[in-house]
Amino acid sequence: MRLGVLDVGSNTVHLQIVDTAPGARPNPTFNYKEELRLTQYISAENLLSDEGVEKLRGCIKRVIEQSSSVKTQELLPFATSALREARNGEEVIKSINKDFHIDLQVLSGEEEAKLTFLAARRWFGWSSGRLLVIDIGGGSLEMAVGVDETPEVAISLPLGAARLTKEFLKGDPYTDKSIRALRDQIENKLEQILPSLVKHQESDRAIATSKTLRTLARLASDWFDGSGKNITMESIRKISLKLAEMDESSRAKLPGVSENRASQIVAGAFVAESVMRNLDIKELVICPWALREGVILKWLDWMEA
Repeated sequence: MRLGVLDVGSNTVHLQIVDTAPGARPNPTFNYKEELRLTQYISAENLLSDEGVEKLRGCIKRVIEQSSSVKTQELLPFATSALREARNGEEVIKSINKDFHIDLQVLSGEEEAKLTFLAARRWFGWSSGRLLVIDIGGGSLEMAVGVDETPEVAISLPLGAARLTKEFLKGDPYTDKSIRALRDQIENKLEQILPSLVKHQESDRAIATSKTLRTLARLASDWFDGSGKNITMESIRKISLKLAEMDESSRAKLPGVSENRASQIVAGAFVAESVMRNLDIKELVICPWALREGVILKWLDWMEA
């Protein structure tokens, strides 16, 4: 069947269409994405602005039109941290569901971590042993650890690249003071969850998902002769410092760094560096599957049950 996943994230509204069936590998057939950057429309009072609501509704309308044009049989829409945390998020979603006849659901941070972990487990298989999965989104950081398809620990922290950039980073290039404030925030938040993750440091494989980490892996490949399929501790330490010294226009010219991501990649790099250092991770291996694939796999499992 033709299945669509609509991901309303902090950075983008992304439609992914796959042809699949219970027990079969999802085969991507169509993608449509708009960079909305919802976090830019959330006020200090944590409200999504009227302009943000209208832009989101416009995106949803166009996504549904695209979905219909390729004859999608089932649409699975979900939203993550931006709408999850906006005080008027529930009201906005209720209106969207009524007007566009969809069932947009908000995932909790823990659900995000679990679904991303499921995708990584299916990609790497049982022989990969105990996995530690890390995903850096626009609004939040998710981590999960386990040996089965359901992780033993699933954690979400407000350490997304877009969120941190908006809240902390100033200037162009970013000022040393704002970089220090950013790094202090990351360290303080990680301290809260380290005790629950320390016992899982001996995972067989540390996995990275998300656009941010894929971009960092590509930079590691270009700058340090890597494969593009992994990030080492040594390379992320150098990358984060190098990116912080550049201005936004210079970062936007880097391979794989879009204009939208050029402002956020610094925060993403420092989150990755801090996680790897605190958990003594020598290498992160990139996984092509992430949250959207996890949603698809979970739905297919439910259909088989």
